Amino acid sequence: MTTTASHLDLSNRDATRPDPHACAEYNSLSRRRFLAASGTTLGVLAMSQSLPRVALGQGPRGANRDVIVSIYLRGAADGLTMCVPYADNGYYTARPNLNIPRPDTTHPEKCTDLDGFFGLPVPMLPLVPAYQAGKLIFVHACGSTDPSRSHFEAQRFMEIGKPRDLNLVTGWLGRHIESIAPMDPLAKLRAVGISTGLQQSLAGGPSTLPISNLDEFNLGGSSTTRAARRAALADMYVNTGNPLAAVVSTTFDTIDMLNTINFAGYVPAGGAVYPTGSFGTALKSTAALIKAEVGVEAVAIDLGGFDTHNNQGNFAGGFFANLMSTLANGMAAFYADMFTGPAPNVTVVAMSEFGRRLGENASNGTDHGRGNVMMVMGNCVNGGQVKRNWPGLGPGQLFEGVDLDVTIDYRNVLAEVVQNRLGNANLAHVFPDFAPQFQGVLSC
Repeated sequence: MTTTASHLDLSNRDATRPDPHACAEYNSLSRRRFLAASGTTLGVLAMSQSLPRVALGQGPRGANRDVIVSIYLRGAADGLTMCVPYADNGYYTARPNLNIPRPDTTHPEKCTDLDGFFGLPVPMLPLVPAYQAGKLIFVHACGSTDPSRSHFEAQRFMEIGKPRDLNLVTGWLGRHIESIAPMDPLAKLRAVGISTGLQQSLAGGPSTLPISNLDEFNLGGSSTTRAARRAALADMYVNTGNPLAAVVSTTFDTIDMLNTINFAGYVPAGGAVYPTGSFGTALKSTAALIKAEVGVEAVAIDLGGFDTHNNQGNFAGGFFANLMSTLANGMAAFYADMFTGPAPNVTVVAMSEFGRRLGENASNGTDHGRGNVMMVMGNCVNGGQVKRNWPGLGPGQLFEGVDLDVTIDYRNVLAEVVQNRLGNANLAHVFPDFAPQFQGVLSC
C-alpha cells in the first residue's frame, strides 16, 4: 500500500513538517501519528484492523440506510469565522482585526447573510447551493461537553463518543458498524478510513480498514513481483487456520474488489469539479466507492491544519481562508456529484474537536476555545438554517469568560443521524451513558 498522507493531515502539506500556525501539542500529535502509521505494512494493517468480530445487533439493512461520510477538521477549526455570528456585537468587539465584516458593509470580503443572524465568509460560499436547497444545516455553539483544550484529549473523547473515559478504545462509528447487520451481507469492506492509520472513530468496526489511497491499495513493492509475492503469502498462511488465514483471504478479496472500481477514470456527476490535493481526491474516491455499491457503509476523511494560533489569515490568500476554500469546494463538489442525480443515499457530517477563542491574540491568530460549528449534509437534512441555542458573546455569556459556550452536545446530532438515517436504534451502545436529545437536524 502506498502511504500518501498522515492520519492527522490530509491537506497539501508535508505531514512531517511542523505547521507554523500550530501549537507544539498539535505538531507533536501530528508527527507521532505519522511516524506510527508510515511504517505499517499491508499485512499488519489487515491483521490489526480486520480480525473477525461478532456483530452485536441484527438491525435493518438495505436501501433505506444511508452511507455516512464523516469529515474531521483536525486542529480545532474556527467556527466563528466559518459561520459568522454577525448580528452579535460581541464578535466584533473581541475581534477588531480578524472579524468578517457584516453583510451590509461595502467590504469586498463581507459575509453573505444566511438567516439574519449568521453569514458565510467568501471562502465558504460554494456551500450556498446545498444550503439553499435545504440539504445543508449548520449547528452552532455545538461541541463536546468535555472542557479539555488539549487536541489529543478532545479528539479522542469526541471520537470514542464519551468524555473522560480512559478505558473505552472503540469509536462511535466502529460501534455503530459492530452493532448492526451489514447493508450487504457479502461486503468485504464495510467501513474505510482514508488515511494511513485508522481514525479512532472507526476503531472496533468489523471489516474496517485504513486506506490512504483507494486507487493504490495493494501489496507494496515492485509490481513485477506482486503476483509471486501474493501467491507466496497465500501459501504461507493457508494452512495456519483462522484468524490468520481468514485475514489474508479477506485482505486479498478487498484488494481485488477495490481494483474493480475505476477510481482514476471516475467521472463525477452534476458537473462537479473536486479540488486538487488529498482532500479533494479523498472525496472524489469516496463518491466512486459509494456509487460502486460494494457494501461500504461508512467513510472517515480528515482535513488538518486548523490550529491557527498565528497569522490566521481569514481573507483571500490567507492560511485559514485557503483551508475554508478547500473544505467548502470539496463538500460542494461532493454535493453536486452525489445529490443532484441518481446515487445511493449519503449523509455527510463535518466537525472539529473544539473551536477557537472568541478574542484574537497578539499574533493575529486565535487560541484554543470551546464551542464550534458542525455541518450536516444530506437528502433528509432539515437544511437551509443555522440550528442553535445561542448563548451570546457578550460579558457574562462566555464559557470561563473567554469562549463561545457549548449549548448543543455534538452527540445529539450524531445520534439523530445514527438512528434515523443509519437505521441503528441501539444508541446506548453507540454512545454509552448518554441520553440523546434530538435537535430536529433531520427532516426524514
